[in-house]
Amino acid sequence: MNAPDTALHGQDTTITGWLYIAFELGDKSWKLSLGDGARGPSRCSVAAGDMTAVLTAIAKAKARCHLPADAPVRSCYEAGRDGFWLHRWLSAHGIVNLVVDSAVSK
Repeated sequence: MNAPDTALHGQDTTITGWLYIAFELGDKSWKLSLGDGARGPSRCSVAAGDMTAVLTAIAKAKARCHLPADAPVRSCYEAGRDGFWLHRWLSAHGIVNLVVDSAVSK
């Protein structure tokens, strides 16, 4: 691999005009943190698997951050019980997603 997939410590790597989402996936509910990197993130909970609620949270976050409806969205979540169906769904909706493997250690 030519370039590492790691964060640059101490450097501002935020790209303006994008919405960022972090998912915490539970069996009954999901916690979402949504922000544009400039403002503090908003947080909400949705029922696990409620994709309509996820899309609603994205739309509300874009409005709060004064982003256009077609602004790019980047997301991530830790691989676990929900596997890769969520990744495929996000990708199908134009959301670039990163699945983090919790079993990888240094």
